[in-house]
Amino acid sequence: MRRLFWSLLAALHIAGSDKEQAIARKWLQDFNTDTIPRNLCEISFSRSSGPGGQNVNKVNSKATLRVSTSDLFRLVPSPLHADIRASPYYAERSGFLVIQADSNRKQTGNVDACFTKLQNLILAAGRNSVECETSPEQAEKVRRLYAKFHLSHVVCSLTLHSRKADNEARLRAKKRHSGKKSARRGPSGSGL
Repeated sequence: MRRLFWSLLAALHIAGSDKEQAIARKWLQDFNTDTIPRNLCEISFSRSSGPGGQNVNKVNSKATLRVSTSDLFRLVPSPLHADIRASPYYAERSGFLVIQADSNRKQTGNVDACFTKLQNLILAAGRNSVECETSPEQAEKVRRLYAKFHLSHVVCSLTLHSRKADNEARLRAKKRHSGKKSARRGPSGSGL
């Protein structure tokens, strides 16, 4: 229920003012793997589950990354906050993002996978909540496409109306032809 709340809030709050949008857009352009410092996160390791033989049973290769949202939100623009809270990685009671990876046999590979998931989460939140600027060329292209669509819609409806009339005329002709053939058979309808 809380995830639904945060999703709705994210949809309604497509990020406040134009100034916040511009700041978020600039931040997302400059965003890379080093934007979120690794010392901001807590990393722990545990035994993985599933196939893998003795390596799974003996080595703590599964990585769990915990990031406090209060620390993360100091670095991330405010328009992204609601989408990050709505993510499946958000643990509401603790206020942390908890991301796990156990796809790799090595701890370092799983840690990198956790940070990749965090980066993808932030980028997805940015795509969902930050509106892109529309260039004048793009606005003109959309206007032309809209005009073309509107014109083609009118032509299509006329064509559809014409097809409907043609179909009705064809059905009437078939009925007349069928009537002629049934009249030839005579009153018994046996045909011979």
